[in-house]
Amino acid sequence: MAPIRPYRSDDTAARAAGPGRPKDLAKREAILDASKTLFVQLGFDAVSMDQIASAAGVSKLTVYSHFGDKETLFAAAVESHCANGMPASLFEDRPSTPVRERLMEIATAFYAMISSPEAIAGHRILCSPQLANSHLPQLFWESGPRRVQDGFAALLDGRVAAGELDIADTALASSQFFTLLKGEPHARMVFGCGCGGDVNLEPATHVAACVDMFLRAYGRR
Repeated sequence: MAPIRPYRSDDTAARAAGPGRPKDLAKREAILDASKTLFVQLGFDAVSMDQIASAAGVSKLTVYSHFGDKETLFAAAVESHCANGMPASLFEDRPSTPVRERLMEIATAFYAMISSPEAIAGHRILCSPQLANSHLPQLFWESGPRRVQDGFAALLDGRVAAGELDIADTALASSQFFTLLKGEPHARMVFGCGCGGDVNLEPATHVAACVDMFLRAYGRR
């Protein structure tokens, strides 16, 4: 599996710009910020490129010039959100750092990202009847969660090679790690019923318990 490539906003801008003069990166970021807010507030179908342009303080032509269409903009917004919450630097190999410390660092950042109000609202939108049977959930997956899982799997590969972990399938283990972190608390947040009831752990306690369970399954004995 190829390691994750560091996300850089200028890379995406250069691809969108094509030949000729580079696009204005400040405008691009303003468009991304506006789209992330509007997609969460109104949903994908209800947001128009005119609204995004107005909220970003640019022309609609500028929006199309950077992103081409609304679906491309949606994918870029997801990628940007994940890159801000889980930057590529988080998955860099730092062999001198103990494996549990590295896992705690990644797990803490991931849980903070998925439990943010914006992420919860976006998750609800993707599960709505209007989008559930469309190709947008797959677009979301490829632009965000897939990127995070691939980056973590590459980090696990390095720790397996160093003899610190015993994992036959790091892609599967990566999926298990993030699924474990989401767990019941994330489902309760999506449903709007908090984290009460039988499972009432503080985020830090929940994250530590998940990391320790993962290490019991895959740590070298």
